[in-house]
Amino acid sequence: MRAAEIARETRETKIRLLLSLDGGAREIDTGIGFFDHMLNSFAVHGGFGLTVQCEGDLIVDGHHTVEDVGIVLGQALAQALGDKSGIARFGSAYVPMDEALGFCALDCSGRPFLVFDAPMPQPMCGQYDTCLTVEFMRALAVNAGLTLHLRSLYGDNAHHITEALFKALARALKEAVRLTGTGGVLSAKGLL
Repeated sequence: MRAAEIARETRETKIRLLLSLDGGAREIDTGIGFFDHMLNSFAVHGGFGLTVQCEGDLIVDGHHTVEDVGIVLGQALAQALGDKSGIARFGSAYVPMDEALGFCALDCSGRPFLVFDAPMPQPMCGQYDTCLTVEFMRALAVNAGLTLHLRSLYGDNAHHITEALFKALARALKEAVRLTGTGGVLSAKGLL
């Protein structure tokens, strides 16, 4: 079973998250409607089971909630992948969303790095601050050990740009965590 459950509590957030790489239920409640929509899109397009319950200090703003969910999701992904034996390791995807086009390329390398090139034309999507997308992606990459490249090639609507990026991430990750049927780790070093 390629799954992990993580609980994390700080003075700013209380999170319980369950991730299954091989599908399952999807129940997401972070208190930020647009972010819930993005996480649900991520789970649907990746074919993942994802349960997220988060109580955050939304009276301050959404930053701690979004970043901390990225931390916990990254930790769960790393735990679910284990030693990464038999996975494809690399994935990439282009996703159009109306006028916007998003791209993601990633490597489950164990070497966290984020390249993020996605200017947002509007500052808010509902109660979601669009500058938090990069914070989520950075937290995810660092805690999952992903080399993660995300780019918006073009777009006029921050909702469409953000959704294209989350869906591209999902499709690229689905490809990267796919079991290839070969044993061992896909690395010349023999270890990731």
